Amino acid sequence: MPKEEPKVIEKEVAEVEGIELRGQWNRIFEQRVITDYDTSTLDEITSVPGGESLGQCYQCGKCVGVCPVDIVGDYGPAKIHRKVVRGIDLLTDPDLWLCTTCMNCLRVCPKEVDMIQIMPAAREKAINEGQPIPAELQKVFEATDRYGNPLGENPRKRADWVKGAGIPVPIMAQIKRPVEVLWYVGSYPSYHPRGIDAARALARIFHALEVDFAILGVEEKEDGDSIRLAGEKGLAEKLTEENIKTFGKYKFNRLVVFGPHEYNAFKNEYPKYGGTYNVSHYTQFLVDHLDRLKNLMKKPLNLTVTYHDPCYLSRHNGEYEAPRQLLRAIPGVTLIEMPRNRENGYCCGGGGGGMWLDSFSRDYTRMRLSDRRVIEAVETGAGVLGICCPYEVSRFEDAVKATSNDGRLVVRDIAEMIDEAMAVTN
Repeated sequence: MPKEEPKVIEKEVAEVEGIELRGQWNRIFEQRVITDYDTSTLDEITSVPGGESLGQCYQCGKCVGVCPVDIVGDYGPAKIHRKVVRGIDLLTDPDLWLCTTCMNCLRVCPKEVDMIQIMPAAREKAINEGQPIPAELQKVFEATDRYGNPLGENPRKRADWVKGAGIPVPIMAQIKRPVEVLWYVGSYPSYHPRGIDAARALARIFHALEVDFAILGVEEKEDGDSIRLAGEKGLAEKLTEENIKTFGKYKFNRLVVFGPHEYNAFKNEYPKYGGTYNVSHYTQFLVDHLDRLKNLMKKPLNLTVTYHDPCYLSRHNGEYEAPRQLLRAIPGVTLIEMPRNRENGYCCGGGGGGMWLDSFSRDYTRMRLSDRRVIEAVETGAGVLGICCPYEVSRFEDAVKATSNDGRLVVRDIAEMIDEAMAVTN
């Protein structure tokens, strides 16, 4: 007995004169599905340069299990793909703004669906088409364009933080000579109170190490990488071109940066525009001077520290060990790891524009990613959450308060702990 074919297919096949029933029904079924399947919403994303790989998703779901947003909400690249093929317009959907571009999904994706390219491309398209964007993000774009920093601070006060450093901090335009290290400080270490604490600590470390360094001072502007990832590519390109022009005025051998996002910008994005530099994150630079640094650190801190891997230093750029080497070298510090660490580290929520989208994302998540991470840190029993990203100190200190962990966990930049161990803090 020949195997009975599905009735819905049998009827269609029987109406096709001259075609044999056996062996033909599957081909006709596939043709009918393809004819009826509307790919317009998917095509809208995959036709954008950078968005192509969304079409490669085959719904294995591996990304969802590691997506930090899904842990506190309902998200993940596979879920976005499923929504899009069902006809939902991503350009007008809240999901467009929830991705932090942490890269954990790409790490496990067998089809290399690249949300680090897809989401900024889709956001750029939404902005260019005049689609509504979160109000707080629009304010950041406007402030950065007008003042050169996302905090909307006076650009003439960008170097005011040096007054409390307790040591001289050279400024390139004033010393008028080549230096070994040009230190790009960044916006948050220049203006945010806790960022300033870390900036002053690192300045004192450089001074103690007798590093020949200088900063740009009022000439320094936002690097633009987070602006680009949030979708404002035009503004990011403007900042890139202005910074490259400023760097070109001076001679230096090494560009040292405070933040992972600046590191990613100068290492991976600026070369596309002609700005190629020997760039290091400050933890990498200090590890290169670790023998001398160890001799300077005399004061035991007696701290139990757990370390948070910043996504744009770790997964994006492969640096896991330099911060840990520094922490282990500090006398009296015991380093313990959170369960999610290194390649599988959990995102703080600040990447991809998320630094400025907490008010928006709270309507679509059960808790902030930074809150979730602080809870994980507390569960290790550590008394200090060690960080090396300027975004994280404010995010995690807010999270400590929000999760009622005041008195149980302190957030400190690695530079602050090294500075204290050197006993040079004023």
